Amino acid sequence: MELKEIQGKQFQDMIRVAAHRLGRNAEFVNSLNVFPVPDGDTGTNMNLTVKSGAKAVNETTSDDVGQLTKKFAKGLLMGARGNSGVITSQLFRGFAKSTDGKKQLDAKELAGAFTGGVETAYQAVMKPVEGTILTVAREAAKAALLKANDSDDIIEVVRALVEASKKALASTPDLLPVLKEVGVVDSGGQGLVFIYEGFLEGLTGETSEKDVYVPDESEMDEMVNATHHQSVQSQLSTADIQFGYCTEMMVELGQGVKPTEKFDYQTFRNHLSDLGDSLLVVADDEVVKVHVHTEHPGQVLGYGQKFGALAKIKIDNMRIQHESIIEKDEPKPDEGPKEWGIVAIASGEGIAELFRSLGVTYVLSGGQTMNPSTQDIAEAIKATNAKKVLVLPNNGNILLAAKQAQEVVDQEVGIVPSKSISQGMTALLSFNPESDVEANVAEMTDALTLVKSGQITEAIRDTEIDGLQIHEGHFMGIVDGKILVDHEDRLQAAIETVTKMLDDDSEIVTIIIGQSGNEQEAQQIADAVSAVDDEIEVEIHQGDQPVYPYLIAVE
Repeated sequence: MELKEIQGKQFQDMIRVAAHRLGRNAEFVNSLNVFPVPDGDTGTNMNLTVKSGAKAVNETTSDDVGQLTKKFAKGLLMGARGNSGVITSQLFRGFAKSTDGKKQLDAKELAGAFTGGVETAYQAVMKPVEGTILTVAREAAKAALLKANDSDDIIEVVRALVEASKKALASTPDLLPVLKEVGVVDSGGQGLVFIYEGFLEGLTGETSEKDVYVPDESEMDEMVNATHHQSVQSQLSTADIQFGYCTEMMVELGQGVKPTEKFDYQTFRNHLSDLGDSLLVVADDEVVKVHVHTEHPGQVLGYGQKFGALAKIKIDNMRIQHESIIEKDEPKPDEGPKEWGIVAIASGEGIAELFRSLGVTYVLSGGQTMNPSTQDIAEAIKATNAKKVLVLPNNGNILLAAKQAQEVVDQEVGIVPSKSISQGMTALLSFNPESDVEANVAEMTDALTLVKSGQITEAIRDTEIDGLQIHEGHFMGIVDGKILVDHEDRLQAAIETVTKMLDDDSEIVTIIIGQSGNEQEAQQIADAVSAVDDEIEVEIHQGDQPVYPYLIAVE
């Protein structure tokens, strides 16, 4: 099979299959994250980012490849989550620049677009690191360009792209020592290989029904409950809501009163798609879970009963919800824009309250296990109704998305590069409303060095990092991103961690209790600090954060 030009329909096929392929393998990509903590989310971030881009392409009627690549890049930009998602969006932002104004692409133009993507992505990253997704993208683009100089067959160019990306991925442990130490390839690079493999499958037609991606239940919950699911409502009129009932159900297949129909995923999904929109269907051999916006929730539930027992039911009147959101979120007519707004990103209601008590205007739910997208952060910035806004990402994996959000809003925005909750709280103490954005960013950034950030969490696999043996099920103490402690007992792990964090200059220790922590254990940690130095002040707060039973700050 030879292909001399890519038309709009073929580009759409490339994107569709790439999104499916990445989605099917998102959990595998997650498993490649270097740290053995239960928060590896590179696959999830890239998957949601690419799905956002694919959705934008699907909603475009143009057959012009240049227009489609532009829509794809914009969809990726607004849906970008985490560093891996942001870099992916930059790769295709450069790709779109190279294809601007082109109705179709020949082999050299396609290869040149991949090269343009690499150039844009490298420019977007402050300190590019070899052995990452950037390396994979660069080497793949080189191979595609070389092949395009020898052949005008697009299939061969994309095949060269895929093979070179795989070879570059295999080399990432040799370029990044921490990957070799743990015995994995780069997770972002692996995600990009899946995207490129999808491109090849989309062009050659090597797809089948099994290639259609079905999200798993955890991802559906994440999508349904994502912050943007509600925040976008404030941009709509209640009268614009066509399907007013957010309906969710879980059907235990074959259970309850005798089922009248045999379950078939595609038939089931097609029927429900006629009853509303925002449809998500997740199924395995025993259970099917449904989320749909409809005017007829009774019909949805009745249809579900044909296949089994209804285990969980949830129906919300979105018109009533919308009116309450408008009343809560929109500024009053007599209120003009405020001078200052501060956005902090955090998980846990207790932590959110702590941030609000320190003057934060808007706490955007998110963190290590759920990186907000560029669009989520942009909407949070707008929701402050302020002329000048400071953003505290509080996580290194959210920083790039925050910087992209800064570029797409009209307000004056400064990003304080906080990488932990502790850093974010410390930075807030240096905020001066009498200064400008640039001065505040500088002062608050300087304050980040005044605090040590510790995290206690459970290891999800055996590994060795920096000479430290880590055991699955043990508790780790992580200080400023470096694992220092491994212990089978959580309390002892926390005590050893905070002890390593103390020095002669330590004055205040703050312990923030997570969902799986408790006050009694936190007090024992505090007692251990006092035993080392009884002049150190210890504060204990309820944070309710997931993943980390205890967050510890030492100032």
